[in-house]
Amino acid sequence: MNNEIINLIVSPEDNGMRLDAFIGGKLEEVSRSYAAQLIEKGCVAINDKTEDSKKKKVQTGDEIQLELPEPETLDVVAEDIPLDIAYEDEDVIVVNKPRGMVVHPSVGNWTGTLVNAIMFHCGDSLSSINGVVRPGIVHRIDKDTSGLLMIAKNDVAHESLAAQLKEHSVTREYTALVYDNLKEDEVTINEPIGRDERNRLRRAVWGSGQKEAITHIRVVKRYNKYTLVKARLETGRTHQIRVHMAYIKHPLVGDELYGPKKQPGKVMGVELNGQFLHAGTLGFKHPRTGEYMEFHSELPTELQTILDKLDAE
Repeated sequence: MNNEIINLIVSPEDNGMRLDAFIGGKLEEVSRSYAAQLIEKGCVAINDKTEDSKKKKVQTGDEIQLELPEPETLDVVAEDIPLDIAYEDEDVIVVNKPRGMVVHPSVGNWTGTLVNAIMFHCGDSLSSINGVVRPGIVHRIDKDTSGLLMIAKNDVAHESLAAQLKEHSVTREYTALVYDNLKEDEVTINEPIGRDERNRLRRAVWGSGQKEAITHIRVVKRYNKYTLVKARLETGRTHQIRVHMAYIKHPLVGDELYGPKKQPGKVMGVELNGQFLHAGTLGFKHPRTGEYMEFHSELPTELQTILDKLDAE
């Protein structure tokens, strides 16, 4: 088994942080609680000396070495779940994910995910770069967000699509309904996003382990208490649109994590069950031909019904 070795240097702004908090803040794939477990198992060293106390305070210039074990191999079951496929060839699939479906298996969601469905549909022809738990998955959207996802059917396609995401050349535009009226017709939110140390389920502007995050917002229509917007991602951080819109005081309608504490059970008489957010446009260069391809997806029925009722007011 080849464990991954990660090296970190403590910068002045992190001086005095607890070791588990420092690691959890710097590495997106490692939570603070998992960092604590690794420390207790002897997988962390400070300046070449193994450290077993998660409460150890790091100092400026300390060299932190983390030995990250390979993830356990899990048996992900292929399931015959209907898929709404917008496009498919030997390299890539574009899927229109429904609201309520988790993208890949994790604790509490080992079945019924998009990956379970894709594995049944594709058999062995999926990229193996992300391992058995996330075969073919290049990017993801939240459980309660609907819309388009690209999935790689081989490693060459995966590397190409991942490189395009890294270069910010993939077109990803979402439709969102947010609270209150935006004054500007267009606004760009350029604020880094990291973990919210007060709530591990949330991300936050200027959170720990922050990374650049840029969202371009364009107003489509203003209603009495809401604004319909198009949000185009330049980067793709976890919960990026949700975090950025809450940051400018226009959270997404139905967003229980970042919106008002008391969310209405229904919006315009429609049971929403999650944020009003739909990945309606996805564009990328085909990994084999280099041809630019763009796909569009209509709003789910419940979201379109809300807009129809707002238009009728």
